[in-house]
Amino acid sequence: MSPEKLLLGLIWYVVFVFSLVLHEFAHAFAGYKLGDDTAYRGGQVSLNPIPHMEREIFGTIIVPILSYILGGWMIGWASAPFDYNWAAKNMKKSAVMSLAGPAANFILFFIAALIIKIGYAYGIFEAPESINFSHVTTGAQGSFWGPLTPILSIFFSLNLILMLFNLLPFPLFDGSSILLFFVKGKKAEKVFEFIHNPGFKFLSILVAWRIFDHFFDPVHLFAINHLYPGVFYK
Repeated sequence: MSPEKLLLGLIWYVVFVFSLVLHEFAHAFAGYKLGDDTAYRGGQVSLNPIPHMEREIFGTIIVPILSYILGGWMIGWASAPFDYNWAAKNMKKSAVMSLAGPAANFILFFIAALIIKIGYAYGIFEAPESINFSHVTTGAQGSFWGPLTPILSIFFSLNLILMLFNLLPFPLFDGSSILLFFVKGKKAEKVFEFIHNPGFKFLSILVAWRIFDHFFDPVHLFAINHLYPGVFYK
């Protein structure tokens, strides 16, 4: 692996850990504020990456590194513990807790997009000739901020990935909890049991992995095209 790819991989990993930790912090913090202190007692209401990484070593270290080596970008996971009995009694609150994680990734994605858009408007950044996950924007000639562009690009792409992947409406994914806002009584109980059934974990991940590229690439392209007025990537 070339030194350039190693450096880019290091940037990817720092951004990945920060984004993932904020995602899990948001889950844990929302749960704590809404009445479930399980994650708080487990140390997850923290931006310190150590408690999150110790809980999911495979998803926070091994998988992201392998995914970068094999595909040039990173994916992985962590988790915030919660009280199942509390969640079953407070299904809408548990849904808010679930959606707090993707909301945190949306905020990071939005901030990166806003910085790129403002930088482009003021001639600090330029639309690149070609785009990929690590190359969403580039520094204008003579711009002091050119070295910042890989970081911004990765924040933009990675947090869009994390947000959309977690919002998939499959059991055990954060997005499946949206259903709890639209059902009541016995139906809500059945939906809750269905979306938290650990027996669907492997199937949900397999299906999500198979379909994700088919809808993420157009969304990523759509988002990039809205950064640069008059520029249209295909």
